[in-house]
Amino acid sequence: MTAKNRPNHAKYIRVLRQMSPEARLLKAFELSEFTRELFLAGLRMRFPDLPDEEVKKKYLERIKKCHNRNY
Repeated sequence: MTAKNRPNHAKYIRVLRQMSPEARLLKAFELSEFTRELFLAGLRMRFPDLPDEEVKKKYLERIKKCHNRNY
């Protein structure tokens, strides 16, 4: 990908570098939680008739497939 495709990338890196380590960690936690909520919302939209328990099961099954087995 070239810089033309990511015009705000340098600005993003500058902002990250200006943040304290604590702020960057908190932002990482926030983004992780947002991603989890977005994934669950997508599963609920895809399977609207499933009860919450079954949606959570599907979520865990799919997350397990993404887990890096090198750890």
